Amino acid sequence: MSRSVVVVDDHAMFRTGVKAELGAHRDRVQVLGEAADVDEAVAVVAALRPEVVLLDVHLPGGGGVEVMRRLALTRGPASGTAETRFLALSVSDAAEDVIGTIRGGARGYVTKTITGPELVSAIERVATGDAVFSPRLAGFVLDAFAGTIEVAQVDEDLDRLTEREREVMRLIARGYAYKEVAAELFISVKTVETHVSSVLRKLQLSSRHELTRWANDRRLL
Repeated sequence: MSRSVVVVDDHAMFRTGVKAELGAHRDRVQVLGEAADVDEAVAVVAALRPEVVLLDVHLPGGGGVEVMRRLALTRGPASGTAETRFLALSVSDAAEDVIGTIRGGARGYVTKTITGPELVSAIERVATGDAVFSPRLAGFVLDAFAGTIEVAQVDEDLDRLTEREREVMRLIARGYAYKEVAAELFISVKTVETHVSSVLRKLQLSSRHELTRWANDRRLL
């Protein structure tokens, strides 16, 4: 049985890559459409009613959670309809992104390091109602619902950063070179440099070493 899918991500090159990867498994997965922002995603999903939406966490217009919220208003609880379930597919593996997205209605959360066959399997499992997580991320969810992580606590420093700056910050803090960050996020090296300068300025930090320590203290790595 082939599962119907819509791919939602603001990077055209990434959408193209995902569609090509899933296209090698047409007997199991069929891509019905794609979207690049919240408004497009809501319109496309409402029109096509796929079984699974591959949903990026950070999108222009409000993010993946906003997509699920708006669809829930018109079609019932986003995570509980028989027609459509949401599988987050994101570069971010930060605890607050994982937990916030699951609480927003997603049935699973996997990172963009996932292989093609693994992604196909995840889509099939989510379509049948299973919850699917990349191994490291399952612990975040368990900790959150066990009360170990205080999700409601808002970090004022983190709130100063835009969504893109948060993505760049996490990769830089993990030791990625500027070229690697650029390749991961499909942006230019110059844009990465601009974001890093902005992050350091907003957080009042002076080096990558301080940024790594800052991010580690907040469990963002």
